[in-house]
Parts: sequence; structure tokens; C-alpha cells
Amino acid sequence: MHITLETDYAIRIVDRLAKNKLAAKVSNTPMRLDAKTIAENTEVPLRFALKILRKLVSGDIVKSYKGIYGGYELNRELKELSLYDIVELVEGTYRFSRCVSDDYTCTCNKEDELPCTYQRVFSEISDQVCSLLKKQTFDKLVMK
Repeated sequence: MHITLETDYAIRIVDRLAKNKLAAKVSNTPMRLDAKTIAENTEVPLRFALKILRKLVSGDIVKSYKGIYGGYELNRELKELSLYDIVELVEGTYRFSRCVSDDYTCTCNKEDELPCTYQRVFSEISDQVCSLLKKQTFDKLVMK
């Protein structure tokens, strides 16, 4: 089990923008990067990078600017942006198993309306993974 390639790319893009934001604070330089530079620095194909950047912009994680001084920059403080935010934006709410989804009807426990053993365990695992992802904020990640 692993995250999708799109999520991996999105994390790389946000990481690059986060590092650029830190460098800009130190050197007092512009914080914006163009899509081509982002794609080259993250080794994400430009076409895919543009698609992901659109998602990140629509999710209010990244801000885009048009024009000669245009480009992309993070729209949040690094301590307020976690891996969970990226995973949820790209893939939707994390669930270890489909049986944990709200729209799933468990067939293991037909006689009882309570969640089955597996549903309870998978729900707990999902909650733990989400909690760990939320703790991993980009202020900590880019400093490692």
C-alpha cells in the first residue's frame, strides 16, 4: 500500500515551495517560482506539475500570480501546513479500507447493526495514520 504518484508529486512541489519560502525570508528575495522551475527542481513532468499546481491553488495551499512577475508561492505558514493537508486534497479523506467509508454497508455483520471487528480496527488504523500525517508539518519537514 502506498500513496499515489500524484500525491508524491504534490508533496515534492509543496516541499520545494516551502524551501523557497524559507530561503526568501532569509535573503529577502521574491518567493514566487514559475511552473517550469518547480517541475525541473522536483523532477515532476511539467504537464503533471501544472495539473497539481491547479489543485493546490484550488485547495488554497498555493497562490498563483499572473504576469511577468508571476509564479507560485505557498499561501500558508509552514507550521500550519501538514502532510495530511496534501494527501486529503489530492486523494480525499484517508481511509485504510473502503469499509470505513460513510457510504459503505458492512456485509460481515448482517445480524448486528454495529460495525464488525474489521471495520472497528480499520477505523482505528485510519485515525492513527491521519493523526500522524497531521503532526508532520512542513516547518519541521523542510528543516530535516
